Amino acid sequence: MSEEQIGWNREQMAERAAQDIPNGSYVNLGIGIPEKVVRYVPDGTEVIYHTENGLLGMGDAPEEGQEDPELINAGKKLVTAIPGASYFHHADSFSMIRGGHIDICVLGAMQVAENGDLSNWSTGNPDAIPAVGGAMDLVAGVKTIRVITQHVTNKGYPKLVEKCTFPLTGAGVVSRIYSDLAVIDVTPEGFKVVELAPGVDFDYVQERTGCKLIAE
Repeated sequence: MSEEQIGWNREQMAERAAQDIPNGSYVNLGIGIPEKVVRYVPDGTEVIYHTENGLLGMGDAPEEGQEDPELINAGKKLVTAIPGASYFHHADSFSMIRGGHIDICVLGAMQVAENGDLSNWSTGNPDAIPAVGGAMDLVAGVKTIRVITQHVTNKGYPKLVEKCTFPLTGAGVVSRIYSDLAVIDVTPEGFKVVELAPGVDFDYVQERTGCKLIAE
């Protein structure tokens, strides 16, 4: 089996993350794989998705021919609005974030440290293009921070590490990680593997992680 075939694909990662969102939650989604979470709301569950550019009640991408260029998410992707959605100034949107009114935020990551530190806006290199966006506000103001990310970079370097080497977005903020290989909790003892993707074993994940893992 090739490397590309092992574990969850991006859609499956998003669907797995959606399964853990409690009914009635207000949820902000970051750019990239996290955007896909909006597609997956388990039956019998109501989730209200929030985007910091001013929409509460965000739906999935529109069908062809039904696009509204004024309905976009923070990643400038076209979205829809669910019944009962509301629109507001982005300053009000950030007041929701900073005021602790958003329950969960699902973000991408460049690195996550075993103590929950998150780096997701810059590599720190002189030629790096910074992409702060609303991430620093989100990790400071949202009650629960979860991450969806590929387990390693496209060059094979671990994204789950003992200590972040990139500039931090937030210190000790991440509680759970959904990678293509596993679901991993951040605990006081370190990274704890709570679920393995199909066809993946613990040793395989450990070999691709930059610090010691704890088995369930």
